[in-house]
Amino acid sequence: MRASRNGNIFVNLDWQTIGLFLVLVVFGWLNIYGASYTPDQTSIFDFSNRAGKQFAWITGSLALGAILLLIDYKTYDTLAYIAYGLMLLLLLATPFLAHNVKGSYSWISLGPVSLQPAEFAKCVVALTVAKYMGQYEYKMRTWRDLIVPFLIIGVPAVIIMVLQRETGSALVFAVFLLVFYRQGMSGYVLWMVVAAVALFIISIRWGGTPLPLGTGSVGIFSCMLLLTIVEIYFICKEHYVRFLPLILSGSVVVVYAICLLLNIGWAMPFDWIAMAVVASLAVYNLVVSIYWRKYQLIIVAVFSLLCIGYTQACDFVFQKVLQPHQRIRIEVLLGMKEDPTGAGYNVNQARIAIGSGRLLGKGYLKGTQTKLQFVPEQDTDFIFCTVGEEWGFIGSVAVLLVYLTFILRLITIAERQRNAFTHIYAYAVAGIFLFHLTVNVGMVLGLMPVIGIPLPFFSYGGSSLWGFTLLLFILLRLDAARMEQLN
Repeated sequence: MRASRNGNIFVNLDWQTIGLFLVLVVFGWLNIYGASYTPDQTSIFDFSNRAGKQFAWITGSLALGAILLLIDYKTYDTLAYIAYGLMLLLLLATPFLAHNVKGSYSWISLGPVSLQPAEFAKCVVALTVAKYMGQYEYKMRTWRDLIVPFLIIGVPAVIIMVLQRETGSALVFAVFLLVFYRQGMSGYVLWMVVAAVALFIISIRWGGTPLPLGTGSVGIFSCMLLLTIVEIYFICKEHYVRFLPLILSGSVVVVYAICLLLNIGWAMPFDWIAMAVVASLAVYNLVVSIYWRKYQLIIVAVFSLLCIGYTQACDFVFQKVLQPHQRIRIEVLLGMKEDPTGAGYNVNQARIAIGSGRLLGKGYLKGTQTKLQFVPEQDTDFIFCTVGEEWGFIGSVAVLLVYLTFILRLITIAERQRNAFTHIYAYAVAGIFLFHLTVNVGMVLGLMPVIGIPLPFFSYGGSSLWGFTLLLFILLRLDAARMEQLN
């Protein structure tokens, strides 16, 4: 019976997804050759250059994919926890075995090749999350139901960020929040994450800008105004009382009007006044929420109170916790500092390369910016520059459309699953691919900080290619099992 089932695997496979995978891999390989091409190179299969080495990784990737398809689909569910434990041990050992690569200790040398365990950790964590949340009795009813899933994604993320000093790979695990939300997690959690990021950016960007009136900073005052709006919104949304929005908003306006009048004679500390307003609204929200037994809103009130201290601590985190190169990248991204020959060099050259391609591009192997090595990391993190320069706007849009089709295909696969384990795993895979695509293209265009996120199936490197292959082909095997079970 088992042999009969395995015999139908290739019939039940989603060949559309495999076709998109092959298109991306082959086109990525061609662009790696284009990014590293020099006139003295004889062949794309020359193993002395990166294109030839990537061909070896692609061959291994196809073999790996075939092996994953032949493994019994139940194995991935059964061994998820064991694989997670072994992966944690490997991640913990990596800093002691790895060599320093640009300040990161995430690469282990195995003879002539180097592997990055963090790339494979994404797949293992996705399987473990699916295993835990896919249990029949598991339901996301309360905040306590999120403790274990948060630990599953948080432990490896902390190890990678703190011990291996690899911020980009650690941030990928944040995409699991979307998976949790899809499975029933309260939207308040996502709101708090977005709010925390927004407050950090505002407080850092304008924290040193003094207010035109009184004392205080534009950054802190703006953060408090944002929290004030949020508190009034949630209070009025969940505790509807006639004229309540007008009463609360009017009270805040009156407080600031009085402070403006007093500011004529005394310099008023407007940022502290704004903190007091937020604290007052949060306490009011707490009291009303407890009275009406709407306990979820207590989280919003407590979060607002914590954010008062959080905005004060952002500068300390920025100055003392982040590495110097991370601070400079954020400052350049936010327009706080001009560094065209330093941290901003990569992004500036990337923009020049993409812009020089114009509508139709300069032609394959004819990109001057890439050939003259103006763009650092042009065949890894900045591989999209080669696409923009040699294939132009049309080629870049075509690549993005292929990626979009690929991700939509993954979502389609996720939606048609009847098994909770596969359903959750599929959404995790789709989220990881979407995160990598968005961040990589965003940092190349200067819309996001440079954090070393590879472009799936395009960027040079065996670890990323094999990591993405693991994610995809395990999903394809689980999806094929759906048809086997129906038959």
